[in-house]
Amino acid sequence: MKIIITGGAGFVGSLLARTLLAQGSLAIRGAVPQAITQIVLADRIAAPADLAQDARIASEVGDLLDQLATGASNLLARHSDAQLIFHMAAAVSGECEANFDLGMRSNYAATHALLESCRALGTRPTVFFASSIAVFGRTVHHSFPDEIVDTTLPTPQTSYGIQKLIGEQLMADYARKGFIYARSARLATVSVRGGKPNGAASGFFSGMIREPLKGIESVIPVSPETVHSLASPANTVRGIIACAQSSDEAWGPLTALNLPALPMTVCEMAEGLKRIAGEKTHALLSWQIDPAIERIVSGWPTRMLSPRAQAMGMKPNASFDEIVREHIAQYHPEIAI
Repeated sequence: MKIIITGGAGFVGSLLARTLLAQGSLAIRGAVPQAITQIVLADRIAAPADLAQDARIASEVGDLLDQLATGASNLLARHSDAQLIFHMAAAVSGECEANFDLGMRSNYAATHALLESCRALGTRPTVFFASSIAVFGRTVHHSFPDEIVDTTLPTPQTSYGIQKLIGEQLMADYARKGFIYARSARLATVSVRGGKPNGAASGFFSGMIREPLKGIESVIPVSPETVHSLASPANTVRGIIACAQSSDEAWGPLTALNLPALPMTVCEMAEGLKRIAGEKTHALLSWQIDPAIERIVSGWPTRMLSPRAQAMGMKPNASFDEIVREHIAQYHPEIAI
């Protein structure tokens, strides 16, 4: 089986690739498991060194929209035997607010080009689309219910959220027309991300844990009472793979579902860091409200329910302590927990 991961050299994309390689096989849409023979990582940068060393990894480097241009050089045309595509590539929330054209190119145009390439192939691959809880937004005219479910009306209030909602709808229509098999899921904020900060408005949810553990100060740009839903990187990847493996009957509607996430206040997150890593590490946190970031984050949903995903066996992280310990175990084995 050949698999394509767009954004495959990114944090979640590369973790997805590592998990699939370790798993060795996959049962697409409930079918009999097949051995994974190749994973194509399409990204603007080359595959991480550890992945590049695996003979099952192929790296396609370049702008995704350029790679999906029509003609013989089209990414999907050159890998027409791919049965499964994980579409993870995207410009993130803060970037899209700052640069409208970047968001429309990366999140709308590239997604449309990918689906058009699938349509041109005529092979009807299974496509997973990484949407976001940013498709839900609060306005003065539209307040959130206490808990967001799969069928809550999406009312995005950012360019990023709009672009992700467009992607969801395109996925559903291309599936309805028989061009693809669709699997769209709304990812909660992934924390704790390793590596360097990115341009996401939600990036501080990782930074407030990751940086103090490195001995670096971290500024939290929202109020301590802010409630948000998180999922660890590993739990997010487990959910993504479960979506690809679910049968059509289990999946149900062509519309997107919410991946399970754990809600908590930012204060509770900070207290979790202190409980696990100690007062000295916790003291590296400070609060300095950033109105632009707080406006974006406060417009996102707080408590997410995932009835469809949980019916397929997907679960949220048990606690924030679990999330922090997972990060420490991977990146800071020297810390006793």
